Amino acid sequence: MDMARVEYAYKPKDELNSAKAMGYEMDISFKHAVEICRAIRGMKLDDAIDYLEDVIKMKRVVPFKNHKKKVAHKRGLKKWYAGRYPVKASKNILKVLKNLKANAEYKGLETHRLILTHAQAKKGRVLKRYMPRAYGRATPKFKVLTTVEVVAEVR
Repeated sequence: MDMARVEYAYKPKDELNSAKAMGYEMDISFKHAVEICRAIRGMKLDDAIDYLEDVIKMKRVVPFKNHKKKVAHKRGLKKWYAGRYPVKASKNILKVLKNLKANAEYKGLETHRLILTHAQAKKGRVLKRYMPRAYGRATPKFKVLTTVEVVAEVR
């Protein structure tokens, strides 16, 4: 039995030719993390790292396919219209990708051949807070933490 805090949702076919990394309960937007994971899934590891560095510099756009309500048009999107530059989430997911690369190097894998076969964001814990209001009332101010898991395999 694996004693991890959170199980991976994906089991690679060959554990020896794959590397895994997880960012556990990060303080980033869940919706942004979902869209970034969709954008980088299927990319080579080095290409995904370059892509997120360009998103942080606001040179490339992340297409918002699911959470696109009231999202503006952006230049540079192919076959899609809505997109954003989620900088904070990109910085945190970039750390996870660099950790994945370090894990792959430690296992002795060729990092230039790694392809991201699995990239997923899932909701973590909810930090419940309340803001006091007038007349003895209170407004909830909840913060949802996000867990991101990434698996890369040699192809």
